[in-house]
Amino acid sequence: MQERISEIEDISSGEAFWSSPDKAREILKEGTLLSREVDRWQAIEDGLEEVGLLAEMLRDEDDPESLKELQAFLHRLKRNLTLMRLEKMMSGENDAANAIVSINAGAGGTEAQDWVEMLMRMYLRWAEKRGWKSSIVDILPMDEGGIKSVTFTVSGEHAFGNFRSESGIHRLVRISPFDAGNRRHTSFASVYVCPELDDDVEVEINDSDLRVDTYRASGAGGQHVNKTDSAVRITHNPSGIVVQCQNERSQHKNRAYAMKMLKARLYEKEMEERRRAQDKVESAKMEIAWGSQIRSYILHPYQLIKDHRTECETGNVNQVLDGGLDSFVEAFLLQQMQKG
Repeated sequence: MQERISEIEDISSGEAFWSSPDKAREILKEGTLLSREVDRWQAIEDGLEEVGLLAEMLRDEDDPESLKELQAFLHRLKRNLTLMRLEKMMSGENDAANAIVSINAGAGGTEAQDWVEMLMRMYLRWAEKRGWKSSIVDILPMDEGGIKSVTFTVSGEHAFGNFRSESGIHRLVRISPFDAGNRRHTSFASVYVCPELDDDVEVEINDSDLRVDTYRASGAGGQHVNKTDSAVRITHNPSGIVVQCQNERSQHKNRAYAMKMLKARLYEKEMEERRRAQDKVESAKMEIAWGSQIRSYILHPYQLIKDHRTECETGNVNQVLDGGLDSFVEAFLLQQMQKG
C-alpha cells in the first residue's frame, strides 16, 4: 500500500500529470483513500502500543483510573476495527458514495407517521455517530403528529454502502401513545436508499417525460422559504418516480437538486432491475404492510428488534433507536458476501 502511495506521488509530480484531468482526479482520489487507510492502521498500532503501556501499569499497581482508561482504549480500538471491517465488505460499484434516503409512512395512520419520525431520528443519530453529514431535502410534517414522508442526504465515507442495508419495510409494534385505550398497534414505514451519483455518470432523461410542479415549502427554512413557491416536485412519467426538494431558498437550486435525485433514483432502479433479473427474486415492489417487512421493532409485550433477512436480533431497543445500527449492517453485509 505504501509503495502505491509513493508511486502516485511520483506520478502526480510529473509535468504531464494534468494533461488528462479526469485521469488525474482518479489517481488523486486513490491516493487520498490509500493515505487515509494507512493513517487508520497507524492509529490502531499506536492505540495497541498505548494499551500495552496501560496494561504494564496495571500489573505494577492496582489503579482503578488506569483500568477505566484501558477499557476505554480497548472499546475505541474494537469500534475502529469493526468500522474498517465493515468498509472492507463493501465492494459494490457505488458503496463509497453518499446516500439519498427516503422514508414514507405506510399502514397505520398517525402511528405510522410517528414511526417515520422515529426512523428519521434513528438514522440521523446513526449518521452523527459515524461522523457523516446529513441534510433534510424534503419533509412533509402532519398536523396531527409525525411525518408523512421525508428525504435526506447523508455525506461521508461509504454512506451508501452502509445505508443500502436499510432499504425495505420496517415494522413497529408498541402501545400507541395516540390511543386513549392503551391498545397495541402495528405500524409500517418504507425506507428507500439510492447513491448520490457523480456528475459524470450519465443517465438519459427526456424533458418530455417530466412534469414539474412548484409549491410553497412546508418545512422549516425561514420566512422566505415559506412565502414563495420555491419547492419543486418532479414526476418522471414513464417510471412513476416522484422526487421533491424544498431545502434551498431558490427554486432554481431546488430544481437542480431534484433532478440530481431523479437521476440517482433512475440509476438505482436500473441496477435493481438487473439484480432482480439475475437473482430471479421479486422483492423490490412490496406493499408497505404486514408480511413484507425486512425488520421488526417490537416494544410491547416484550422488547426485541429482529432483522428477518439475517436473523440478527437484539433486546436493546433503545440503543438501536438511538442510532446503534452497526450490528445489523454487519450481518447484512456478511450475508451479501456469502451470497456473492
